[in-house]
Amino acid sequence: MVLPPTDGHTAMPQTPHVEQHFTAPEAIHDVVIGMSDGLTVPFALAAGLSGAVSQSSIVITAGLAEIVAGSIAMGLGGYLAARSDAEHYASELARERNEVVVVPDREAEEVADVFAEYGVTAEESAPVIASFRRRPDDWVRFMMRFELGLEVPDPKRAPRSAGTIAVAYFLGGLVPLSPYIIFPDVPTGLRWSVVITLVALFVFGWVKGRFTGVHGLRAGAQMLVVGGLAAAAAFFLARLIS
Repeated sequence: MVLPPTDGHTAMPQTPHVEQHFTAPEAIHDVVIGMSDGLTVPFALAAGLSGAVSQSSIVITAGLAEIVAGSIAMGLGGYLAARSDAEHYASELARERNEVVVVPDREAEEVADVFAEYGVTAEESAPVIASFRRRPDDWVRFMMRFELGLEVPDPKRAPRSAGTIAVAYFLGGLVPLSPYIIFPDVPTGLRWSVVITLVALFVFGWVKGRFTGVHGLRAGAQMLVVGGLAAAAAFFLARLIS
């Protein structure tokens, strides 16, 4: 849009202000949970077995069993966590609906307290409270969000979270296991597994950092160190025992 000149000078075109926000934090959170564990746990398991056995078939069989079991367990955990969040929201919603009817004056004081945290005086918040008394549904929604910090849960969140975590775990687990499928020799499979998985951990950590606002190199290094230490501990412990 070009504004008409008001002072005899040519108006400059106005650049529209466009805000870009990341809108899928829950999906990324689920991918991070599944992928980080999927890369780390099977990696440590495969490394540990490599220190105790000499046949790749044993590493592959145990690794695949762990990936499948881990995917199911992680997915179920994500489902139950999302269901728990939804049940908690429903419980708090019922309580707030009851309180705006039974103890409206106390709820009005709580609204004033919320506004006071933002520097709004009691006189300034009074008209808003009066409006809320006429609109109890909006009053309840306000209390849920600003007093309790709760957002309306997505009804599809639980199954979607379970599926995302399970798939991310499964795909992550295939990374450290794939070299053992390609190379029948355990030491060779271990070397390639270490190289590929450490690179994958660093790249995944870097990408995660980009989404979460953490410096990419630091996030990648953290993932690399955690995964590397877990695998090294499992390997040397297996060697020690065997």
